[in-house]
Amino acid sequence: MPDARILVVDDEENVRHMLELTLRREGYRVTLCADGADALDRLRTTPFDLLLCDINMPGLDGMGLLRALRPLGRNTGIVMMSAYADLDGAMETIRAGAHDYVAKPFRRAELLFALRKVEERRRLQLEVDTLRAAAVSADSFCGLRSRAPAMRKIFEQVRRVAPFRSTILISGESGTGKELVARAIHDTSGRGQQPFIALNCGALPEALAESELFGHAKGAFSDAGTAKVGLFEAAHLGTLFLDEVSDLTPALQVKLLRLLQEGEVRRLGESDSRAVDVRVVAASRRPLDELVAEGSFREDLFYRLSVVALHLPPLRERSEDIPLLLEHFITSLAAAMGRRPPTIAPEAMQKLNGYAWPGNVRELEHAIERALLLCDEDELRVDDLPDALVSSAVRGPVWVASDEPSIKRATEQLERLLIQRALEQTGGNRTAAAKLLEISHRALLYKIRAYFAEATDDPETGDG
Repeated sequence: MPDARILVVDDEENVRHMLELTLRREGYRVTLCADGADALDRLRTTPFDLLLCDINMPGLDGMGLLRALRPLGRNTGIVMMSAYADLDGAMETIRAGAHDYVAKPFRRAELLFALRKVEERRRLQLEVDTLRAAAVSADSFCGLRSRAPAMRKIFEQVRRVAPFRSTILISGESGTGKELVARAIHDTSGRGQQPFIALNCGALPEALAESELFGHAKGAFSDAGTAKVGLFEAAHLGTLFLDEVSDLTPALQVKLLRLLQEGEVRRLGESDSRAVDVRVVAASRRPLDELVAEGSFREDLFYRLSVVALHLPPLRERSEDIPLLLEHFITSLAAAMGRRPPTIAPEAMQKLNGYAWPGNVRELEHAIERALLLCDEDELRVDDLPDALVSSAVRGPVWVASDEPSIKRATEQLERLLIQRALEQTGGNRTAAAKLLEISHRALLYKIRAYFAEATDDPETGDG
């Protein structure tokens, strides 16, 4: 990188002078500091391409400077120096954020080689950042597709927070793409070459949950014939995605909180803990703050998980994405089936655009897959679409006609109409309809009995 700016930090004047002469001959723009505190002040106000820093200095030493730099998020290539070189010291500086390490006394060629390696790494990172920014400005980002401002904001937030280790909580209805967002966080975090493990907490059998998450020692319980590595250990240096984290039992919530606080995991049946470096991304379709208020989810764990909170809007609130998603799914699914992608008939497009999509993007994908399997022509028609979608009313303003100037009567008519539409859109599934209407299942059954005399199902029984 021509004319790269480098900050040299060393408490020995003769070393600073020698480094200044060497680096200026190579075309670097050199700034000198005699201690870590002065260097930190300069780094806070001035962008540098490279930092060449001694580890052992009075006052704020090299390790202290590295730790102080981490919250600043600077894209500076860092090479550390020490006269007391050993492997443990080198690894400690790398863990603290350095990119390379040279031992004093070093040869000129050795130093320049280390600096050029870091420069190349920084150049590649700048290219990656540029590509990420371009992806955010386009219609797609790491497999996610959207033109909606709310989702574009999510893309930008993911790009900003991904490089850091902070825990992230993703909320949103089922089918909105929470796992895809978690995967995008992992892929753009610097951990992309390490494991990404996804777990649906609601699918964990309670008797096996602790062993699955934290592992167990041989003989920890009757069926533990061998030791088992838990998912937190398996995801070391990578990302663990905990979907439906609200389904964790109170005991597991305590253990998860301890792991997030201490960065250690203890296998079932063992007394010693093991250090793990895992980025935890959690998700829930149920609002965790409401569960905290109900007392079913720990408040301290909620705050620990939601350092960064991302909410994915449902598809019905970003209808401008429907044509984009349709094009994507038709093209990709048709290719997988070995056929040409059909066009969409105007009447079918009207139905697709007008449907409320209670199952969100996942429902849209499944509807297109079904339609492609049934479609024999080069045009996708209304008859190829699912029955619930075909019979649903087109979205639009709801008008209630009443000759009586009665708010109560108008409200009843409006509720009746909305319930009818929700049941149509969910194929008669009352649990799904209640979620769509944003009322409890019991409240929906009560209103059905009140408004529809033909409903005879017991309110305790569920769908019918």
